[in-house]
Amino acid sequence: MDEILKEPAEERSLNFLEEIVEADLGSGKHKSILTRFPPEPNGYLHIGHAKSICLNFGLALKYGGKTNLRFDDTNPTKEDVEYVDSIKEDVQWLGFNWDKELYASDYFEQLYVWAQELIRKGLAYVDDQSQEEIRTTRGTVNRAGIESPYRKRSAEENLAIFAEMRAGKYKEGDKVLRAKIDMAHTNMLMRDPILYRIIHAHHHRTGNDWCIYPMYDYAHGQCDSIERITHSICTLEFDVHRPLYDWFIDKLEIFPSKQYEFARLNLTYTVMSKRKLLELVQKGFVTGWDDPRMPTICGLRRRGFTPESIRLFADKVGVAKRDNIIDLSLLEWCVREDLNKRANRYMVVLDSIKLTIINYPENVTEIFTPVNNPENIDAGTRDVVFSRELYIEREDFMEEPPKKYFRLRPGGEVRLKYSYIIKCEEVIKDNDGNIIEIRCTYDPSSKPGVGEWRSVKGTIHWVSATHSKKTEVRLFDRLFTNPEMDNLEEGKEYIDYLNPDSLKVVTGYSESALHDDKSEIAVQFERIGYFVKDVESKEGNLVFNRTVGLKSTW
Repeated sequence: MDEILKEPAEERSLNFLEEIVEADLGSGKHKSILTRFPPEPNGYLHIGHAKSICLNFGLALKYGGKTNLRFDDTNPTKEDVEYVDSIKEDVQWLGFNWDKELYASDYFEQLYVWAQELIRKGLAYVDDQSQEEIRTTRGTVNRAGIESPYRKRSAEENLAIFAEMRAGKYKEGDKVLRAKIDMAHTNMLMRDPILYRIIHAHHHRTGNDWCIYPMYDYAHGQCDSIERITHSICTLEFDVHRPLYDWFIDKLEIFPSKQYEFARLNLTYTVMSKRKLLELVQKGFVTGWDDPRMPTICGLRRRGFTPESIRLFADKVGVAKRDNIIDLSLLEWCVREDLNKRANRYMVVLDSIKLTIINYPENVTEIFTPVNNPENIDAGTRDVVFSRELYIEREDFMEEPPKKYFRLRPGGEVRLKYSYIIKCEEVIKDNDGNIIEIRCTYDPSSKPGVGEWRSVKGTIHWVSATHSKKTEVRLFDRLFTNPEMDNLEEGKEYIDYLNPDSLKVVTGYSESALHDDKSEIAVQFERIGYFVKDVESKEGNLVFNRTVGLKSTW
């Protein structure tokens, strides 16, 4: 894991969380630090979670501590083993290993005992009001709430009813357990919050042992305390929850874990609400959680993003105290930075037009051996077959080009990458005036390494028409057209901004060496972008997903 801590290499000042940790270690408050990553297993992790993972695990690694992976499995109606497995896979793929794998459900008995203790201390009571009545009587920011008529029940009566709730005597919604704090508190979350609700549902770990389940605000701090988490790091929306977090720990007189908040990740052209991501999947707007257009970690992985690029992105974004929006182009820049150093290069033509070299011998081929990656001398070379008939990109030829157009034109010259200089002699069209073939001559003396080097302004890529292989290429783009998906026009829904051009499928022609690539990361289609082999590829029918184009806007 040492290499993770060295990315990136440049020196930078401490962020505010690192300052807190160093102060705590320096003062002797903690001998070592213990963080946790506590996802709810009700969906797949996304890029926002990746930032939190990098932060929690990264802090512990930097200061010689450890990190627990704890699943907040307190809502059985939305949670599933499928999500548990995917979360573990994503954390490990990002390059991190947890100290202990734990679950909030591990502590259900202890949480229940502590709830009984709060009842005995007169700090909790069973409320028979409906959810709507509780919401109405909570008041507003400017108006105090109204105390429940059941607030003055005796501890003995509350304990007895709470035990009956656990035993399954009541239906969902009949009763809840609430903390007794202050119905006039300026923080609405402190107005007698709900600790337990009744849910008659099968739990993925405890089965049907329980029919009452703790709320997040009750379970979270106590789970941290049980594990003796030193620094409980949450996103900024939980700052108003911190007084309640501290209240439970104080009243129960247990290990004083402390919560700290940092700004959540907001990314342009992206939604990261689990509810919205689930809706995209369920309504078929995307093919699944791992659709390469999704911001999920599994979607990014399928699109060709590397763990190194995501860790670099998390570091570049940094740790802030105020929310802001990060441009998606920064994430794209990070993957380019990583892949440029490691990705093998291949020539692929996506929108082909035939090019015939009329003075090149028929039934003759040559082999050129370019390096696989000029940034990596250890990447080796590959064989590229050159022949009389080639394919080039349609956009690399223009009959009436504008100024500063340095690709192929009638009477003009370009170099075919790694090989000869050619000159356009004739354009062949069909009856509708569409160009179907370009006929050229080549200069034999322009072969690299032979004779006298001659320079031309334009260089284009190509593949042999007789030795290339058909390849399905999926051109993924941004899923939404609006850069600020959290700031929509009045009356608009997020699905109103779905990009109709977020996926285009084309059949290209690639040099045969691409089909033998065993690098297991994205490759570069020269002059086009980075692409990764998709999981749906089969022998004889390779499918490649566009990770990102070559040009950066960041």
